[in-house]
Amino acid sequence: MTPTSKPGPVVLLTGASGVVGQAVLERLTDRTVVCLTHSKPVTGPRVVNVRGDLTRPYFGLDRAAYEDLADRVDAVVHCAAITGFSVDPDLTNELNVRGSSAVLAFARRASAPLQHVSTAFVSRQDLAREGCGGARPEIYLDSKRTAERAVLDSGAAANIIRPSVVIGDTVTGRISQFQGLHAIAGAILRGALPMLPLPPETRIDFVPQDLVAEVIVGLVRAGTTGGEYWVTGGEAAPTAGRIVELALELGRRFGPEPHAPRFVSADMVERLIRPVFIESLPKAQQRRFDDMLAMTALFRTAEPFRSDYPLVPGVRRPGTGDLEDAFTASMLHYARVKGLVRPREVAA
Repeated sequence: MTPTSKPGPVVLLTGASGVVGQAVLERLTDRTVVCLTHSKPVTGPRVVNVRGDLTRPYFGLDRAAYEDLADRVDAVVHCAAITGFSVDPDLTNELNVRGSSAVLAFARRASAPLQHVSTAFVSRQDLAREGCGGARPEIYLDSKRTAERAVLDSGAAANIIRPSVVIGDTVTGRISQFQGLHAIAGAILRGALPMLPLPPETRIDFVPQDLVAEVIVGLVRAGTTGGEYWVTGGEAAPTAGRIVELALELGRRFGPEPHAPRFVSADMVERLIRPVFIESLPKAQQRRFDDMLAMTALFRTAEPFRSDYPLVPGVRRPGTGDLEDAFTASMLHYARVKGLVRPREVAA
């Protein structure tokens, strides 16, 4: 961008190299997208990279550059966040709370509508009482709740977007970084997960990244604000039993019959399995186990999430079959990247 021109609508995007941000970037081809990147630049036909840091004053830019950017931006999409459950609490709050406040302040200075990406799991108020070992999902969720409250209390022109677990593209399964659900399903696929601490009828709520991006981009183009949008599987989310079946079906394609995990209670894990088996494992394996336990704890709720697809122009609500197909595509991509696919499967 030059100081004397403004080439059509301009969107500031944070987290452009992340799962949701990358999918959003691919769909905003009719806009100039300024990507605020911390380290690695991103590419695209109308992409402008600005190196910055959400946790520093003025994004780490000098005051004049910050003000110039604010004068040019027409909309803000905030996707950047720390989503891990075993990350230092100070780092999580630094980006998720302080960084979100900085983006909110920028959007208000620019008089630009803000699309603030949160998570559907902010509704899990009881998660702090769940046993997850060294993983602390409640720290992540508390940070997202605090950031949401700041946006809602500010009175700014903004929407809150709350996706559930995000998996890969509906068709290709492609994703910039594998998520916790990939690791769990991948272990089932390989026959390497002996137990799953969930009732088999529990809904496993996830959505493909392109669907989340369609909602966000639809809201950017519509220009409407003041809404809270739940982007979830909702009542269509497959059950844990069905997810295990799908993962086992894929496993049979790639090798010997995988061993199906046994469904157990979280209480059994804490009383019997952790003290006898887990505490003797190396720290890295304990951490992976705790992350798996934290991920499954997210799903242990009786009520399905709300879904708001009819409120967004041009976005269709997915059915159970759509979500199962997207899960299969995502795990096929996972299997290829992880080298689990035999040569004849790659050719197919």
